[in-house]
Amino acid sequence: MRDKSLHRVLKGIPAVTSDRHILIVAHTGRPDSLAAAIQVCRQLQAAGITPVLSRDEFDDMKTSAGDLSPVDILGETIDVGDLEIVIVLGGDGTILRAAELARGCSAPLLGVNLGHVGFLAESEREDLTDTVVRVLARDYLVEERMTLAVQAWVGSEMIFETWALNEATIEKASRERMLEVVIEIDGRPLSSFGCDGVVISTPTGSTAYSFSAGGPIVWPSLDAMLMVPLSAHALFARPLVVGPNSTLAVEVLDRTQGSGVLWCDGRRTQDLPRGARVVAKRSPVPVRLARLSQGPFTDRLVHKFALPVTGWRGAVGEGTRP
Repeated sequence: MRDKSLHRVLKGIPAVTSDRHILIVAHTGRPDSLAAAIQVCRQLQAAGITPVLSRDEFDDMKTSAGDLSPVDILGETIDVGDLEIVIVLGGDGTILRAAELARGCSAPLLGVNLGHVGFLAESEREDLTDTVVRVLARDYLVEERMTLAVQAWVGSEMIFETWALNEATIEKASRERMLEVVIEIDGRPLSSFGCDGVVISTPTGSTAYSFSAGGPIVWPSLDAMLMVPLSAHALFARPLVVGPNSTLAVEVLDRTQGSGVLWCDGRRTQDLPRGARVVAKRSPVPVRLARLSQGPFTDRLVHKFALPVTGWRGAVGEGTRP
């Protein structure tokens, strides 16, 4: 049965029109990413579509391609709500930045991996031309990924509010000081301990920081949240997986000698004094990812992590053997 979060985008022959707005996000500080962005711009222009760029990336690209015009500038000539899709050229960090740019609009993100693992990316550099052809034809699926709504409080004052696609991480601010925390699930305290920090993750982020900290990999089709302690000094400080309607909280205890810091997706940050409290729950606003195929998540794990599967034959009698 097809996942209910997947929606087929109708195929169509792209008309020569200027009312389609496709944003290109690239790591223009890297030569390979810069060249790929210029290639995509020219391919869109050849199809009669004016590409959309951020002002900074347009300025970077003009240095290498002075004849790049016409382009639209996001926030100047085109609003984020007008975007049809976002083509992201880079690694997972660039995709997280694109998610920030497109936050709140319905445009999906389609990543082309120019980095190392590129777990969120859908295609590779050598498939770039074909990927743009698929975008022009609107030949892709859209998958919704849950995000976190994150707040930081000191007493009755909310000092910070943001969101996260991968994770919200409460960390110690100085290397030599341990963070003393108490974790809470659904309004009830669970345990207190000293640690380097605590990761609160989505299924999407389960293959990122949470995974590096020893957390489980959670299939993205599962609605859940993870809480993973970082280097905890406690007997009961194991990764936890809770339902999507739960509320998770981490309090920085007054006995902490230093202070903490909150990071969301490694991009949005807030200092946490002693006594601060971070609350995370499911956000009503998902991130939408464009997919070019419905391959199983297992295959993505094997491919991205280069997992050894040589010798597998499949179960007898299930029609899986060649």
